[in-house]
Amino acid sequence: MTALEKYYQKFDEGHRLQTRHGQVEFRVSMKYIHDFIPSGQKLRILDLGAGTGAYSVPLSREGHSVTAVELVGRNLAALEARHENVNCWPGDARDLHFLPDGSFDITLLFGPLYHLHGDEDKLAAFSEARRVTRAGGMIFAAYVMNEYSVVTYAFRQHHAGELLEEGRLSGDFHTMDGEGDLYSYVRLEDIDRLRKKAGLERVKIIAADGPADYIRRELNEMDGEEFEAFVRFQMATCERPELLGASSHIVDILRKS
Repeated sequence: MTALEKYYQKFDEGHRLQTRHGQVEFRVSMKYIHDFIPSGQKLRILDLGAGTGAYSVPLSREGHSVTAVELVGRNLAALEARHENVNCWPGDARDLHFLPDGSFDITLLFGPLYHLHGDEDKLAAFSEARRVTRAGGMIFAAYVMNEYSVVTYAFRQHHAGELLEEGRLSGDFHTMDGEGDLYSYVRLEDIDRLRKKAGLERVKIIAADGPADYIRRELNEMDGEEFEAFVRFQMATCERPELLGASSHIVDILRKS
């Protein structure tokens, strides 16, 4: 069992997206997915790194033809056990040989880039996503952000000293991740570099959750009306450039030309 599989034996991604901070990310992301689904049309959607089906299942229930690819056996088994109308495959986002060229209208890359290290592996995932997406189709690529990790782990949890001493943080506080790490944290310039190398056109880039991950306790203390106001706030501000880099999660919305 890989380190990633061991991690997801304990970590329930489906549950995370049901928490209030996770719901902000999910609802904002779904809003933008729906923005690229023409009214009344049913699309072919690929969910790479589908987990237990947080996005696959609701999109399938809307009538779209959804294919889910998931690397972690436990997650895939949980998705299959839901008995939804989702075509499930075990697989790695870097190798989708079992899927034909140009077969999807929308491809979601909502997990793999969190865990792939270095441009080579990330670009391999982009290459496959680009190959299986039709010309003019959309690719939604999600990342976890560097400054969020530095603020929360290095400083809030008081690990900054050891991380700097071990060379895990650069002089300008960029996380130096390696193959043994579970997550790869990026900055906006990293995202832009990868997009250009992948040969994809940016349509929009959004902060899916903005400050939500920083204020989990406060979100949980809100009544329903106030929480709905916060969700509206995040939807209204998620494209603002001055707020993007500080978000926990970013979604780069890309078109295959």
